[in-house]
Amino acid sequence: MRILVVGASGLVGFHVGKVLRERGHAVTSVARSAAHGLDHRVDLGSASVEQLRTLLAGHDGVVFAARTDEQRPLRRPIHPVFRHDMVEPVVRLFGAARDEGLTRGVIMGSYYTYFDRLHPQWRLPERHVYVRCRVDQAQEARVAAGPGLPVAVLELPFVFGRAGERLPNWAPALSRWVMSRSPLVAPPGGTAATSARRVAEVAADALESGSGQDIPVADENLAWSEMITRIAAAAGRPRRAVRLPAVAVRASLGLAGTLQALSGRESGTDLRHLPDLLLADLFIEPASGQPLTEAIEETFGP
Repeated sequence: MRILVVGASGLVGFHVGKVLRERGHAVTSVARSAAHGLDHRVDLGSASVEQLRTLLAGHDGVVFAARTDEQRPLRRPIHPVFRHDMVEPVVRLFGAARDEGLTRGVIMGSYYTYFDRLHPQWRLPERHVYVRCRVDQAQEARVAAGPGLPVAVLELPFVFGRAGERLPNWAPALSRWVMSRSPLVAPPGGTAATSARRVAEVAADALESGSGQDIPVADENLAWSEMITRIAAAAGRPRRAVRLPAVAVRASLGLAGTLQALSGRESGTDLRHLPDLLLADLFIEPASGQPLTEAIEETFGP
């Protein structure tokens, strides 16, 4: 097959291209910023449907692996900005892919949509603009693609790994923290986690099978304290993370959220409701069981 990978210079997109090539597929790489070996530099936010059709012509499938930082604070209201970045380009991309006769697609999504299905009482799309846009992204992309172009949505947790100098966007700050003299603390609860290589393999499987399913991806389910402890060890400064009382987590994030709201700013995951997520076990079952030690060391090792 010939596959177009959008966001190919990013951590996940890089590994998707690598795995597809290893399996004998042809890959066309696209990204917003220039990078070594990139085939096309295109900003999907401003590209027209006609430009996208030209880009997609002759391909069998397309992968959307670009991402938006859900924690960046913006002036309210932020929904139009997030929708412009996350939903509208994907709708145009898959509408153009449908018109060009592509037969398979993959979107790199978020595990928040998995938990929204599992726990609708959490009201995640109502409370968090980022989750609302992730839900809309998947639904509207599939409508634009139509029945002849199945679109798999990979629901991703924390992703460890490296692609050259490219790391997960949250890794540098976490690395500075574990290497500092500051105490390591963590909320109760935990998260699913996976590796960029594993995500790429699941994406390749979905393309090869023509899947149009929601696919939650996880290798290990980790308590936050365990994850931070393992990161510190990988970074070369081993020490254990201490669990914070839930009341302290709620108080600190509640105050931060209130101050942010008073300043007229907001982030994709609302700080006032973020404790409900951090204190929960955001676990995906079943996890693959593949150990993440190598991927964590690759991300944080010296």
